[in-house]
Amino acid sequence: MSKFGEYVKSSYDELVHKVSWPTFKELQSSAIVVAVASLVIALLVFAMDIVFGVHSWSWQGLLGYFYNLIG
Repeated sequence: MSKFGEYVKSSYDELVHKVSWPTFKELQSSAIVVAVASLVIALLVFAMDIVFGVHSWSWQGLLGYFYNLIG
């Protein structure tokens, strides 16, 4: 059990004294970057869904629409 205690003490010491934590401003800017990237990826997936179809009974995407027009 003493090894576990040493592990907890050394982990606490490392987290408090050796880790450099980001400032609130850095954290905000990183969160904005993640939010914007997530939005862009979501829009890309949505666009791909629209173009290639979502395989529902009423909507098969723009390509499905064009295939129905041709065939």
